[in-house]
Amino acid sequence: MAAQTPFTVKWGILATGGIAESKLLLGPGPRAAHLTLATAFCRDLLCDPAVRDVHDVRHEIVAVASSSSADRAASFIQKIKGPSSAKTYGSYAELVADPNVDIIYVATPHSHHFQNAMLALEAGKNVLCEKALTVTAAQTKKLVAKAKEKNLFLMEAVWTRYFPLSIKVRELISSGAIGRVHRTLADLAFADGNDDGSVTYPDTNRMVNLDLAGGALLDLGIYALTWVFQTLYHLQQDKESPNVLAAIDQYRTGADETTSIICHFPKNKMTGIATTSIKVATDPNNLNSAGPAVRIQGTKGEIQVFGPAFRPTQYKVIRKDDSNVDIVDCPIPKDPKVDYGHGMFWEADECARCLRDGRKESETLPLSESIVIMETMDSAIQQGKIKYPSIISTDVFDPKSPLNTGKR
Repeated sequence: MAAQTPFTVKWGILATGGIAESKLLLGPGPRAAHLTLATAFCRDLLCDPAVRDVHDVRHEIVAVASSSSADRAASFIQKIKGPSSAKTYGSYAELVADPNVDIIYVATPHSHHFQNAMLALEAGKNVLCEKALTVTAAQTKKLVAKAKEKNLFLMEAVWTRYFPLSIKVRELISSGAIGRVHRTLADLAFADGNDDGSVTYPDTNRMVNLDLAGGALLDLGIYALTWVFQTLYHLQQDKESPNVLAAIDQYRTGADETTSIICHFPKNKMTGIATTSIKVATDPNNLNSAGPAVRIQGTKGEIQVFGPAFRPTQYKVIRKDDSNVDIVDCPIPKDPKVDYGHGMFWEADECARCLRDGRKESETLPLSESIVIMETMDSAIQQGKIKYPSIISTDVFDPKSPLNTGKR
């Protein structure tokens, strides 16, 4: 029998660089490199799926848009060593109108997500949008409603959920490997603070700039909350939204610099604690010297996940009545032909399978769950008295918004 031809997804990439991308740590250690989100995602799309033992789907980059110029989009294609056949656009409107594009990957700052994702949905395009999905829960609800109205696929790009490591941890919890789970503690924080109260980057940096929805929570804390939700809320039979108690310290720009959130699920007798900071670090020397970034605690033991929380590659299972500790390494495969593999390809594979099978959302991260997570962050932001500018917090779509056109 002949091998089945893999289902091919044609990607359009919305945003190419500068402040439009977050930086991700490629690996632990003092020589760790940094890479932007759009670059990492696109280079993962170029990896051979067979390297990660995937044979049913494949990916093509068919178009890229920069809000400033087509030349900038072309430079991006060259930088990632992408296909010369990919079309390049100098506006987002041109990209979402391209009939050859199956799905749009929104890689702008979260301040822009609502307007950019809505632009794509209104144009009839399926969307994978970076996290945090929006700035407010009201915006998330509007996107979800529009996707359902248009019968389109929409997913929040929480890539960590699709790691084989994350899948295995959820399976262990569901199987009762550590008994009944009652508590998860998760942290993602980086020591960018100075003793004088400042941080190591200017106030215009997207991490602390309120115009870009800056702050620790929406950029880093979303990963800590990911572990709380995927180990507690996601596995509940009867879904229970948490009671939320937050403590926030503001930076001089008005953004949150350190945020701690308690998520209490009283009916299920579960508590999740998610912490984040741009002043102190989960792992000061990036060598996993400080212990696990995530601890999932049950009546018969606990699972420890070693950081960084967004890109973990090792977990431990510690059982109450067993002196043995299971240590499991989950390396991220590399494609030797391109010498690359970051781990974002697994979420792309999920999108491909959903499109192939006609599913409009992912079972691993349903849209209803993205809404509850955003409501949790909403509550924390309100308790911390964080105020974002109206241009990025409005839930009124404007195709001519500067967030869509790049023109201020």
